[in-house]
Amino acid sequence: MQKIDGGITAPKGFSVSSCAAGIKYKDREDMILIRSEELCTCGGVFTSNVVKAAPVIWDRDIISEGKGVRAVVVNSGIANACTGQEGLDICSATASAAAGALGIGEKEVLVGSTGVIGMQLPMDRIRSGIEKMAGTLDVSRESANKAVRAIMTTDTVPKESAYTFDLYGTTATIAGMCKGSGMIHPNMCTMLAFMATDAAIEKELLQKAVREIADESFNMISVDGDTSTNDTFVVMANGMSGAPAITAEDEGYKAFYEALRAVCLELARMMAGDGEGATRRIEMTVSGMDTLEHARILARSVICSSLTKAAVFGADANFGRILCALGYAGVDFDPNAVKLYFENADDPSDKMLIYNDGDPVPFDEEKATELLKKPVVLIHAVFAAGSCEATAFGCDLTYDYVTINADYRS
Repeated sequence: MQKIDGGITAPKGFSVSSCAAGIKYKDREDMILIRSEELCTCGGVFTSNVVKAAPVIWDRDIISEGKGVRAVVVNSGIANACTGQEGLDICSATASAAAGALGIGEKEVLVGSTGVIGMQLPMDRIRSGIEKMAGTLDVSRESANKAVRAIMTTDTVPKESAYTFDLYGTTATIAGMCKGSGMIHPNMCTMLAFMATDAAIEKELLQKAVREIADESFNMISVDGDTSTNDTFVVMANGMSGAPAITAEDEGYKAFYEALRAVCLELARMMAGDGEGATRRIEMTVSGMDTLEHARILARSVICSSLTKAAVFGADANFGRILCALGYAGVDFDPNAVKLYFENADDPSDKMLIYNDGDPVPFDEEKATELLKKPVVLIHAVFAAGSCEATAFGCDLTYDYVTINADYRS
């Protein structure tokens, strides 16, 4: 497996286009169209929020039918959430417009939206945008990067990743793009994530990989504790690498799984570090637990703690806040059998023990402050209950988070 400089068009057979449709923003591109030359097997997971946006319902139904997709239309600025029957009709109309422009079936088109909740999309601008993009589809690196920028909302950096891997002796590629900065919380977060691969894989195996990897990556992020209405994570596989199809959990499946996992973990870290108003990414690792689920619950509890997030923002080594968050997570453990460390993201061997089996440990406050001021803050809790380990990703809580969200609609 090898990381490459690429975006959504890195795998064979995928092209993309973007345009300024004027949906909400007046000074930037705000729509994209992704197309595959061949019909794609598709897997996906969506928001756990009971209030689901219209595009989530549309995409979930298409993927569950298992007939394959060829294209995706995404807009930013307006989320098409809490929009009733009109919102669902707009999804159908969007898919129909794309199908007509590309010469494919309406049910072969996924849709995605991100932005303000409770506003209806201007269908005339959506149609116009699709017409523009259908004629400018491109496989270039520049087009891929422009596309990921077009779906940004409060994001400050584009997020994309690509890897090649050996699949039964043939080189295959997987690439992903996503957006996400606020309303980020486990059980999916406020994100749109679209992955493309030129590997061929049976739908059941693809769905299994998507679900498991989402639990390890995107479901281990929290910025602010809010789970969105629009969360979408989709993987499209068109088989154009020429490698044999993955039909069993063999070495080929393992190679695909690890490449998809690498892309998703990289994008998850990018989203955590780009949380609204954030100045630092936090990674909380829990090891030595009895079950994986318990390790994940504990790690997420710390990442979600507003007091811990505020302490990191202030570079205050207040480890009591971390222990408190572990204690109310809902997992029973012996607090006299826990070690707590701050670790140096630039030097894995550099660890500072700050709490040892029930007792505080004298430590260098200046060095602790230095570690907490790094762009990536690593916290590690070591238990003595088993061998399971999990890492959660988050960010500090800053003044700017409130500023951004106090006037989001305007």
